[in-house]
Amino acid sequence: MSLDRRQFCGASFATLVASGFAAPALADQAAVKARLRIVPDEELHRLPASYAGFSIELSTLEDPTIYTGTNRGLIDLFRCLSHDGILRIGGNSSEFCWWKPADDRQPPKLAAAGIGQADNWMPQSLHAITPPAIRNLRTFLDATGWTCIYGLNLGTGAPPIDAEEAAFVAGALGPKLRYFQIGNEPDFYREGNNRLRPSNWGFDDYLREWVAIADAISARVPQARFGGPDVGSSADWVVRFARQAKPAMGDRLVELSGHYYAEGPPDSADANIANLLKTDPKIAERMAAIMPVARKAGLAFRMSETNSCFRGGKAGMSDALAAALWGMDYMLELGSRGCSGINFHGGAGNVISAALGGRMPGARNASDLAKAQLGSFYSPVAGNRTVGYRARPLLYGMMAAEQFAGASLQRTVLDTGGVNLTAYAGSGPNGKRIAIINKDLTKDALVDLTSVPDFARAALWRLAGPSPSSTLGVTLGDEEVSPSRSLWAPRANTSSLDKPLLVPRASAALLLQA
Repeated sequence: MSLDRRQFCGASFATLVASGFAAPALADQAAVKARLRIVPDEELHRLPASYAGFSIELSTLEDPTIYTGTNRGLIDLFRCLSHDGILRIGGNSSEFCWWKPADDRQPPKLAAAGIGQADNWMPQSLHAITPPAIRNLRTFLDATGWTCIYGLNLGTGAPPIDAEEAAFVAGALGPKLRYFQIGNEPDFYREGNNRLRPSNWGFDDYLREWVAIADAISARVPQARFGGPDVGSSADWVVRFARQAKPAMGDRLVELSGHYYAEGPPDSADANIANLLKTDPKIAERMAAIMPVARKAGLAFRMSETNSCFRGGKAGMSDALAAALWGMDYMLELGSRGCSGINFHGGAGNVISAALGGRMPGARNASDLAKAQLGSFYSPVAGNRTVGYRARPLLYGMMAAEQFAGASLQRTVLDTGGVNLTAYAGSGPNGKRIAIINKDLTKDALVDLTSVPDFARAALWRLAGPSPSSTLGVTLGDEEVSPSRSLWAPRANTSSLDKPLLVPRASAALLLQA
């Protein structure tokens, strides 16, 4: 990764360091003192260049004009995040998508117990995926430089049909296909709001069905590779999958995967900014259970679907500065715990709503519902080909964390002084990085960096906005991502580590040394 390619969408590093900028109105003199120390010889995990990614519903491809090489607005935002990212295609809708290779192919009979049930949160109809959509997807991946994880239907699918689809997808995507996943959140199949399987169905049943489809695909596509189990929340399923699927699959299984949503349901009063920005101990617990088993099996682990709040996100939280701060911190925490990639879910509101049985519970009013049509509340990117595409605040947090891609994360020791403060450090071929994220809503931090070794003057970017609930006016490096201004070219101040760094409440600071 090179500085002018990954760090920004224009300008050179030398220009940024030289230019400086008028620092935002920083907090008062009552900032709480904190202190950061880096343990340089204690490497936690090296993040791959492909660490960042997006996740979309498979049903999005029902419209083949979105993910295509001619959709420059969307391509530019993908490339602004990364030239090496991974697009994961799956979600609830993947269980209700069917392969339509020709016009005369008729849809399968839909047999799902949840159809028509008032409490069912799964799609209520089928979605056809056609060859033009897959061919167009290849042109999109070529234009972005990204690769793809492609989801196949386990919930209402069958081995021969999935194998037929997989054969076409593998042929069309070629080297742009990383692997297939089969099924979405199978640990929830037996739940009342899903009902894709009976209540007595469990992991052993799942694994038997999963391997049957994988074997059918391998018979058609001998070079096919797979990942899984793509569970909704169960670390135990991931562990069992690593131990039991790996012996059955051998080298065909290349990655473990799971999902995580910080908050939800979105219509709960408990799904709020204050709770979103708190530390969630479940992250450490689940990663501690998964990573030793993954390493023993020789497998990476990817958080293939995640976001701030499930069921489409929550207006005023998932589309606000708070989500950017949470997302930046979450990406770096997962990376420090051994995760090899993360995909933030999103897409148009009508697609996400259809995947949730026709609901968008995170809307507070009609205005929110109208806004959601251009992007579900948690989507990092909003828009369409008619009005254009724009970055949501979450994308800024992803862009900030992306500066660590290719670097080795190092252990940090942070005396927070009682502030909700986190810090990460990394070192790689492009230099050193330090991220300090202040998720506190009331306290500013003055961080002493004098104990940081071998880190001279650095470019300073700030992730900031008018308030934690701001959906507009969020900046990274004192600039917004703007399609009308060649996307994004941050202005950077220079910072010397011989004096404390002020990190105001609800903001983050990123130090980059070339």
